[in-house]
Amino acid sequence: QVRLMESGGGLVQAGGSLRLSCAASGSISGARTQGWYRRPLGKVREPVAVITKDGSTRYEDSVKGRFTISRDAAQNTRYLQMNNLKAEDTAVYYCKADIGPITEWGQGTQVTVSS
Repeated sequence: QVRLMESGGGLVQAGGSLRLSCAASGSISGARTQGWYRRPLGKVREPVAVITKDGSTRYEDSVKGRFTISRDAAQNTRYLQMNNLKAEDTAVYYCKADIGPITEWGQGTQVTVSS
């Protein structure tokens, strides 16, 4: 079983930047998709950014142009660069990997944007 662990969350002022990291305990280079999701307080978890095995990316409309998903060459760590953060970006952020029939989730990292 591969474990995912997020880091890089914290408190930032509106307009600031954060970079989230998600490290895998093993190889997930074969994952069909790897992504970042978030769950604002009291709301359901929603997709933020996804990167496929071939490197294609997709973003939720509200983060387009502000967030960038990437991964390292070994594909065992993925990143979410978040710029121009807004108060509505406040949420717990999770990384996810679809590995064959299995979906792995990290424990989440809190991002709080103060206005």
